Amino acid sequence: MSGTPLPALDADLEHRLTFRWSDLPPLTADLGGTGGTLRAHPDDFEVVERPLYLPSGEGSHAYARVEKVGHTTRDLIVALKGAGVPEPNVGVAGLKDKVARTEQWLSVPRRFEAEAWAALEAMDGVRVLETSRHANKLGIGHLRGNAFVVRVRDVDDDAEARANAVFERLARAGSPNYFGPQRFGRFGRNAVDGWRLLHGHDVPGGHRLKRFFVSALQSLMFNRWLAERVEDGSYAGVLVGDWARKHDTGGTFQVTEADLEDAVARAHALALSATLPLYGKKVKPSAGEAGRREAAGLAALDLRWVDLVGRHGDRRSTRVAGLEATVERDGSDLMLRFELPKGSYATSVLREVMKVDVDAPLDGSGEATVSERPTD
Repeated sequence: MSGTPLPALDADLEHRLTFRWSDLPPLTADLGGTGGTLRAHPDDFEVVERPLYLPSGEGSHAYARVEKVGHTTRDLIVALKGAGVPEPNVGVAGLKDKVARTEQWLSVPRRFEAEAWAALEAMDGVRVLETSRHANKLGIGHLRGNAFVVRVRDVDDDAEARANAVFERLARAGSPNYFGPQRFGRFGRNAVDGWRLLHGHDVPGGHRLKRFFVSALQSLMFNRWLAERVEDGSYAGVLVGDWARKHDTGGTFQVTEADLEDAVARAHALALSATLPLYGKKVKPSAGEAGRREAAGLAALDLRWVDLVGRHGDRRSTRVAGLEATVERDGSDLMLRFELPKGSYATSVLREVMKVDVDAPLDGSGEATVSERPTD
């Protein structure tokens, strides 16, 4: 009703809506970290996209495999817009880091092919490595995952042994599938703006940016619920009311009292994991104990699940299974190689290994706590 005061955002709630690594307990807190420095140079962080499929060589869409250094994926999209490609016609499978050397596929309608790839080649730090064609536009999520080669500089003397111990634990128990800090913006406050939007406050930015703010709020709630499970020891199992996901097939089922014992045993064997909600019109609160925890988490942030019915919604696994890594000493540095499925964050894995707040947002003073990273 006109004139009704908007819900207030007090300092305590604002604090809870701001991303901090200290709120997210690592699974390997009892194991030492390597220390060291990340992203001293873009070549210290290499990311290669693992596509869901390769272009067939024929079709109405032109594909290019692109290497970039010092640019976000958004920068490439802007360059393609400048070459005359309407933004809705640009296809990408995922967003890649700025302070890194990355490879990914992009697509445009075939009629824009020459101008599009020429525009990318004209950018400093960008190379078109390969071109092809395919029947459909490349879409978000059309990838299996990403392969990482990471140089951690100036690590501790026993860093190799420490890294191997952490990776062995993560392989056995699954790696916590936290959303990393890049999801939450330069000051870790994107979820604050998401909350304000849902409560009717005016937040500057276009439609795309506002949707990202609300996505950050969904991600922050996921992180809080996952952190609770890591803290209380329920992380390795499942709860009544959880929607569990099988790691081999991706199939999901709701855990009931009747099948709890069997589901917990399979979870401990890393055959399946609990999922947690990213609320939306297709994803409603869970039942049982899982639902009670969700309700408490929502209340702590002055939210209801119906506040998010404007989003489609999804469920995200609490764990990354099948993590394999190689660790190699290179003088005073450590080289780490591993792959992650789509949607998982290398920063969450590296934080377990290094015991450093990897790519943490800028703090309130405007000083970077560690290397600053863009939101892309």
